[in-house]
Amino acid sequence: MTAASGLPRANLFLDDLTVGDRFESKGMTLTEADIVGFARQWDPQPFHIDSEAAGRSHFGGLIASGFQTLAVAFRMFYQTGVIVDANMGGPGVDELRWLLPVRPGDTLRVAAEVKEIVPSRSKPDRGLLKLGLAASNQRGDVVMTATLLVMMRRHRDGAPSY
Repeated sequence: MTAASGLPRANLFLDDLTVGDRFESKGMTLTEADIVGFARQWDPQPFHIDSEAAGRSHFGGLIASGFQTLAVAFRMFYQTGVIVDANMGGPGVDELRWLLPVRPGDTLRVAAEVKEIVPSRSKPDRGLLKLGLAASNQRGDVVMTATLLVMMRRHRDGAPSY
């Protein structure tokens, strides 16, 4: 993942980020086997696991589970290394929206933008990062949006850089 400036930024702490920072991932293509395998285990609705039934549905064909789309989007962001060492887990996801179906052969990319940074008042070694995610397909259509809430460590010396 690179910053919007094109320069790589990895393994950041809360203090290294500013509101408006943007990052973009590389692409990941979902196959029919990926979609069906995930859905059989976690979301076995007919339009996720059965091509014939999916063809008869209002979707007109097989689609990925929205939960798979969220998991893939988070994976693509996390694997970039931007928040690896400072990540302390997340208390939730806000404003999750599945806007368009993801189909076999779609290549997803994620754009992430820092929406808010809230240093903890009671624990100065950490704070909350609100990160807007938008997953798009190969045509540039946004298929999912969400706001991730990530608890992150601040610099070890406690000296914020913002």
